[in-house]
Amino acid sequence: MTLINDHYQKLQAGYLFPEIGRRVSAFQQENPDAAVIKLGIGDVTLPLAPAITEALHAAVDETGEAAYGYGPENGYPFLKEAIAQHDYASRGVEIALDEIFVSDGSKQDSGNVQEIFDIGSTLCVTDPSYPVYVDTNVMAGRTGGASASGHYEGIVYLPATEANAFMPGPPEERVDLAYLCSPNNPTGAVATRENLSQWVEWARRNEATILFDAAYDAFIQDASLPHSIFEIEGAAECAIEMRSFSKRAGFTGTRCAYMAIPKTVMGRSASGEAVSLNTLWSRRHSTKFNEVPYIIQKAAAAVFSPEGAAQTGEQVAYYMENARRIRQGLGDAGFAVFGGEHAPYIWMRTPGDLSSWDFFDQLLQRSHVVGTPGSGFGPAGEGFFRISAFNSHENVDEAIERISKGFGS
Repeated sequence: MTLINDHYQKLQAGYLFPEIGRRVSAFQQENPDAAVIKLGIGDVTLPLAPAITEALHAAVDETGEAAYGYGPENGYPFLKEAIAQHDYASRGVEIALDEIFVSDGSKQDSGNVQEIFDIGSTLCVTDPSYPVYVDTNVMAGRTGGASASGHYEGIVYLPATEANAFMPGPPEERVDLAYLCSPNNPTGAVATRENLSQWVEWARRNEATILFDAAYDAFIQDASLPHSIFEIEGAAECAIEMRSFSKRAGFTGTRCAYMAIPKTVMGRSASGEAVSLNTLWSRRHSTKFNEVPYIIQKAAAAVFSPEGAAQTGEQVAYYMENARRIRQGLGDAGFAVFGGEHAPYIWMRTPGDLSSWDFFDQLLQRSHVVGTPGSGFGPAGEGFFRISAFNSHENVDEAIERISKGFGS
């Protein structure tokens, strides 16, 4: 028989969200009359904004009048120009069009980007963190096996705790790659300028690369907080940034994102030669990806129009109102809650010393509410639980009441 990639055997379990889906499906089959409220997976629940659907319709009409085949390898100029202006120039950051790479999702980008780095590269993650950061490096063979505690050999874990506001600083030792996410999934914490400055200083001193996931930047409510790591002096020498239209504009099912890689971010070859990471990613991207469809990129560009910005801003505000209600309601019920101020996620401590998965099961059985076990995001997530703000006001209010009755003090 054909040999498999044995590194997949190191993975501790199935991917987190399919396992949640399996358990929920089994419960619903056994309890068909239960009205389950899902606040688990971070999927949008509002429809695409009118300005976006209008752009989609117009683009479809265009493709019915002329042939639109393969587009530019790294994205159409009309979208990249809008990105450069609205996401960067408006914040005092200069990003060139050939430093922007349009893709079909930040999940894919955060998993694929490790391919341009040496298999022996060391890495660190904040713990808990988005599972893709760890799992894709395990699949590639960049780590050893997992210990009984769930830590993989070869990864430096930086615990995100209440003591450091769930946003740790850089490690004491040197590693090659550092994964950061702000606003953070799953904890809902957000990095300050001081925190990011520490990371950039560390990366430049150690010739390391920061892989910065800014998929939730639209949810930041305080204008003084950084939306991009490139707002920090020196970051253009050591950071790659991933951004997405999924949560900011409801593109979870439409798929469009991008990565920004300044040409000044360098890696080193085995012979010691400095090599542009921008060049490496451009080669990888053009070899393995054939671009986001024209109609989707036209829809993404509409997000930056005055109408699109206003409409998607209203949707973000709707989800953030849900987050406020969850944070306040569960806090009033006696739960220890965090996040929810600059992100659509509330990070709560499980009651009664329950494990994350035990609380998941009890919450589903007793309250018919679905959340996400914190342990699924890393060892330091054990004893915590993520609640998503992506749902209707009515369902959120009902879920708060059910959880409070079932588990509140």
